[in-house]
Amino acid sequence: MADPTIDYDDVQGTILRGYRVNLARHFIFSITDAAQARRTIAALLDGSDGLPAITTARHIHPKPPCFLNLSFTAPGLSTLGITAADLATFDQAFQRGAVDPASVAAVGDVGDSAPEHWLGNLGPATTAGQVHAMLSLWVSESEEVLQATSAKLRGAFAAGWHELYAHDGVALPGNRVHFGYRDNIAQPDVDGAPPRKHERAYDPDPLNSVKTGEFLLGYPNENGGTYQVQPPQLSTNGSYAAFRILEQDVPLFDSILSQGAASSGLSTEMVAAKMCGRWRNGNPLVLAPDEPGPVLPNASLNRFHYVDAQPERDDTLGLKCPVGAHIRRNNPRDEGVVGTSARHHRIVRRAMPYGSEYDPVTPIAEQRGLVGYFINANLRNQFEFLMQQWNDDATFVKSAVGPAGPEAGNATLNISGQDVFLGINDPSVSSFTLPGVGAKGSGNTKLQHFSRSVITRGGVYCFFPSITGLRYLANLS
Repeated sequence: MADPTIDYDDVQGTILRGYRVNLARHFIFSITDAAQARRTIAALLDGSDGLPAITTARHIHPKPPCFLNLSFTAPGLSTLGITAADLATFDQAFQRGAVDPASVAAVGDVGDSAPEHWLGNLGPATTAGQVHAMLSLWVSESEEVLQATSAKLRGAFAAGWHELYAHDGVALPGNRVHFGYRDNIAQPDVDGAPPRKHERAYDPDPLNSVKTGEFLLGYPNENGGTYQVQPPQLSTNGSYAAFRILEQDVPLFDSILSQGAASSGLSTEMVAAKMCGRWRNGNPLVLAPDEPGPVLPNASLNRFHYVDAQPERDDTLGLKCPVGAHIRRNNPRDEGVVGTSARHHRIVRRAMPYGSEYDPVTPIAEQRGLVGYFINANLRNQFEFLMQQWNDDATFVKSAVGPAGPEAGNATLNISGQDVFLGINDPSVSSFTLPGVGAKGSGNTKLQHFSRSVITRGGVYCFFPSITGLRYLANLS
């Protein structure tokens, strides 16, 4: 089937495009005057009053100095004039919001990650105001452009809006996260989306190809249906996102690796690779099981699978890439899992680091981590499902044996605990299985009693309207 035709000029850019920038600033607003807020939206659509225009998915050449996108929470849409009846057609998780107890339970925002500990005014509604909108500014490389554009935006949002919080992102050298891994590798190939840089010089991997409707409303999804909302002006080319601020405790993670190396006899780098499913240079363990090796071409970094009739290529048992590794939990590919396939639960991640790079020689105590969006067309079936069913539960893997038969082991016995990076990981019960050859898990090694090294510091469930949708909101009365 041919890819659907998407009007890139009607889609907000961050949904389908990665901007590849060095700086970002995410503004969180409460609307204090709906009429004035609508005028501001209109100015951003037209790029008038000296403001940058909302960025679309259309490729821009030469690359502009900055990119801008705007999204709203359910209370924000209501404040702008969307009726309760129309709002009831939106995704259920979006309606309840990120601080709702059901959302908190689904994604594991408990303990130190609970909303009452979040930064700014992102937790439970306070006298400062309710979260209504998010405005995200990405800047290619100039700090001067970031500050000058921020000043223009703050001036435009001074009337009718109240700034609750702002959080910056700063890219690390080598496109890495604070834990040292190369980032922005495992994005899905969205049917009909504009090709990413250096891509499409090869046949797309069918295991990584996902229908448009998993990320844009109004198009067929993997179930054969279409996600739609009311009114019709908001029902095509929009998408949902979970905005997240995730603090990374680098010294704690380093200690987890050291303890894992001591108890397993592996090197710390091998333990780091086993927990992630990739070496820190980005090479997947399935393709480079013994050592990192030279960095593979971009076209190869996602072109692999776990189940194969050829013994030398099969990894059903996770002997190369552990069944509980981060990348395998979040995209099981052709592995047998309970329920539907991996393509039904993919997300697009648009995130970058924040905070200074950690130096173990002269460590500076400060908050550092990842900030950005997890984008999908159904928060409950994609973002929350991934967090609750695959990252926080080890029972989603179906019983399966490799070509060597049951005496070599079974996939269901080769995974334990929660995702090392996104799980709750209470040290009294946390564990990570390093699979080995042996019936009934007899060859496995378990790493245990490690703490949570990634803490949630903020969250918002938001909706990115299409350009048509934004213009509709701007013209509401």
